[in-house]
Amino acid sequence: MKKILLSIAMLVAVSISAKAQFNLGIKGGVNFSKINTDNLKESTTTGYQAGLFARFGGAVYLQPEVYVGSRGGKFQNDNNTVSGKVTFTTLNVPLLLGGRVVGTDKVNLRVMAGPIYSYNMSKNQSFSDNFNGALVDFGNYKKSTLGYQAGAGVDIGAITADLRYEGALTKINDSYGQRPNLWALSVGFKFF
Repeated sequence: MKKILLSIAMLVAVSISAKAQFNLGIKGGVNFSKINTDNLKESTTTGYQAGLFARFGGAVYLQPEVYVGSRGGKFQNDNNTVSGKVTFTTLNVPLLLGGRVVGTDKVNLRVMAGPIYSYNMSKNQSFSDNFNGALVDFGNYKKSTLGYQAGAGVDIGAITADLRYEGALTKINDSYGQRPNLWALSVGFKFF
């Protein structure tokens, strides 16, 4: 009985201290994405992201997020006779582990990294006529990918800003070695 009461007391104490170091907020921003492709030149497209985040902890924290975003890429061959563009609307779920580099709870500089799961809710693609004939299965994209994010951020009171790089662990199209990657800049507000 004493072990049970001690366990309950420890669980309550941990819950109270964890509650004191919990933040919930909204975030939004811009990203610059590209889909690396074998044997074609790629260029960057601009997209957006908007969603929610939670942060558990203080100097070391766990930050799950969920947000909707857009990403994609432009492609062309070496002599510019074949071109295409694809844009995805995605649901993204990163799980980041981070830590404070310098500062306090009110003003701090931090770093973070972790995995991200992305699900393609819709796609908009346009390819030149000769592109479709040359590369019949080029636009056969997977619905979901796994990747990683790494970056840095700053908190000033309830305002938070992040700059992150996102790379792919899985290919979005196996036939052409296509892997999405992007740079994202976001600003958020912590409700509590």
